[in-house]
Amino acid sequence: MSTDTGAFEREAVALDERITSDGSTAWPVESGRYRLVVARACPWANRAVIVRRLLGLEDAISLAIAGPLHDERSWRFHLDPGNVDPVLGIEYLGEAYRKADPDFDAGITVPAMVDVASGKVASNGFQQLTLDFSTQWTEFHREGAPDLYPEALREEIDSVMDEIYGDVNNGVYRCGFASTQEAYENAYHALFARLDKLSERLADRRYLVGDTITEADIRLWVTLVRFDAAYHGHFKCNRQKLTEMPVLWAYSRDLFQTAGFGDTIDFEQIKQHYYGVHHTINPTGIVPVGPDVRNWLTPHGREELGGRPFGDGTPPGPPREGERVPALG
Repeated sequence: MSTDTGAFEREAVALDERITSDGSTAWPVESGRYRLVVARACPWANRAVIVRRLLGLEDAISLAIAGPLHDERSWRFHLDPGNVDPVLGIEYLGEAYRKADPDFDAGITVPAMVDVASGKVASNGFQQLTLDFSTQWTEFHREGAPDLYPEALREEIDSVMDEIYGDVNNGVYRCGFASTQEAYENAYHALFARLDKLSERLADRRYLVGDTITEADIRLWVTLVRFDAAYHGHFKCNRQKLTEMPVLWAYSRDLFQTAGFGDTIDFEQIKQHYYGVHHTINPTGIVPVGPDVRNWLTPHGREELGGRPFGDGTPPGPPREGERVPALG
């Protein structure tokens, strides 16, 4: 929503109770109890898809994938047979929100963890959800799961993530949904100033914190991977394309070519969502044909910086049937 100054302000999530392993909340960690609802288009949901995959939580947490298009009734399962999620039995994600709260009138967002038995949304707390995957769901991590939120580095990871969230993750939206020139320009300059600093940080180190992939990398990457396909044109973040920022472009390709990252991305759904849903920005609904995305598979050279993508762990296996995305090409 826009403030009086024309600046975009993200609405707070409304059902953000945590799912925990120690009984401190109403929602306990329990294998098979919850269904993670995501959309391929959404960067916030993409974070949850990546972390679930890297940690090997597929058996413990099932996955529902909403399509890229929605209307005022919310995200819709229009890619499933009969337009209904086969487990939850609903057409619109909003149905699960209203089972949790019949008077719910806040934003219906992904990712959302839905209690399968009751059909209620347990949590849509996207900022904490993936951290809890790392810290609360350890009983169900796969053998060889990486430590994406190492305790010794958490203070630094949290600091980096705060900067990324304000200026980059949310910053592209602050550009795209600004309703005054001043608000847009403020967001634009903050975005590219932060991207410049991140380029400097990553010029001589492979990952943002330490020598392995952490939650901080995942949070930055989900915005970068959508940059040229959506944010550069649609949100007017057009000082440069990602492909014109050498360090961030190489960093992004490095992660794209890492198991659990690029194999979660559907560029067509990303474009269909941004250009097809935001009618105030793109009233014609025309979806661009480009950019050519085959360059995501070109050599990046980041191995020379060292680092161990999964630390003492191992890469995840291939995506499961029903969770695969189209190959580039």
